[in-house]
Amino acid sequence: MLRAEAVSFGYGAHPVLHELSVSVPAGRLVGVLGPNGSGKTTLLKLLAGLLAPDGGRITLDGQDTAGLDRMTMARRLAVVPQETQLAFDYTVLEIALMGRYPHLRAFELEGPADMAIARRMLAATGTADMEQRQFRTLSGGEKQRVVMASALAQFETTAETGDDRLDPTRVLLLDEPTSSLDLAFQLETAALLRRLNREHRTTAVVCTHDLNFAAGVCHDLVLMREGRVLAAGPTETVLTPETIAAVYDVDADVHRHPVSHQLTVVPLARRS
Repeated sequence: MLRAEAVSFGYGAHPVLHELSVSVPAGRLVGVLGPNGSGKTTLLKLLAGLLAPDGGRITLDGQDTAGLDRMTMARRLAVVPQETQLAFDYTVLEIALMGRYPHLRAFELEGPADMAIARRMLAATGTADMEQRQFRTLSGGEKQRVVMASALAQFETTAETGDDRLDPTRVLLLDEPTSSLDLAFQLETAALLRRLNREHRTTAVVCTHDLNFAAGVCHDLVLMREGRVLAAGPTETVLTPETIAAVYDVDADVHRHPVSHQLTVVPLARRS
């Protein structure tokens, strides 16, 4: 389990998070929702170890992440950013292989086992047939899936790099995974996350503005406003007209869609 325990953080004199506590159980898909400025991305960076909290702590399976070295963290937590900008041209396979860096010693090159893992993760994300294409030539949705394959490759161990007998929690951290995608790729991304969770027991934290995407994918939700958690728990319990009004100052209708049976949010009016 990944936890933020009474975490506070600020940029200089500007406080962003206020004694915030969040739990991400192993094997669950957890959505983090909130308006601009609520602290979602800052929370994601703290969970990833990219920032250190001013107060409180982040733990992974009960261990304070402040005591974990960068390579260990990279084997357990992988970030899928909103956009990936590269200084050089790389093929899709080379991008997937980048996920193997936490498992390599200094100056060590990827071996056959690393290549097999990279290709397996490309297959898992539906991008195996693109492995020789240049990353820059891909669409936004294709790039997102390749970066996700690279992130998944970080988690895989071999006989040389360690074993999985203790089944440690490994977490994908995704920042606005559908923000630049068309409807077709949004559906593909949702289906991919559900499949990775079902078939690989992938744990994920998804920061998003899209309430309907989160409702269709996530088992649990965390609703934030002004650096505080206003509601957290199972999606069906948390996503209500009352909580949406409290977080967004918007009146909304929340119902089960008659065809998809998915929990659906329809904004009605902004509260004055």
